[in-house]
Amino acid sequence: MDSIIAEKPCWNFFYIKLKCVEMKNTNVVRVRFLILMLALPLVGIAQNNEESTNLREKEFNIENCVNKFDMDKTIKTSVGYQYWFVDKDFIDGRTLKMSVVAPHEATHEPHKHVEDEFFFVLEGTARFYLEGKTTIDGPLTSFYCPAFMEHGISNIGDTELKYLVIKKYPKQDLNSLNK
Repeated sequence: MDSIIAEKPCWNFFYIKLKCVEMKNTNVVRVRFLILMLALPLVGIAQNNEESTNLREKEFNIENCVNKFDMDKTIKTSVGYQYWFVDKDFIDGRTLKMSVVAPHEATHEPHKHVEDEFFFVLEGTARFYLEGKTTIDGPLTSFYCPAFMEHGISNIGDTELKYLVIKKYPKQDLNSLNK
């Protein structure tokens, strides 16, 4: 890694704060980045033909592709509530959930699991925890939780914390979620 000169903020993409690294040989970096970007879609295509077949068989329409928040369909938690915009049964384990946490509370202690996930803050002030370090931020901030890394989110503000959780459950976990 002797080719690294400096680390500096580079760009925001959908409000995801990223860092860029300047390299001595930027052409090599550009080529590697281009190869990676071209290869990623192929990995997804090759991953599971069975899932692709199931998606083609599912009938999508305006009624099941639009989900408007409905307070009557929320699920109460010990510190607030959650609402599933997309549950694990809609598309091969991919989910989109809104969590709402009362002031100065957390849904649970920091933890690890096999799936990675994103948190995206809509309202409030969140403390993000990742592998022993924390940061505090507010609306329009995302937090990526890599698989097998200890992570957590808590509300350190005086108002509700509302955030989206974007996650894909592995196939073997789907059956245990139905119980």
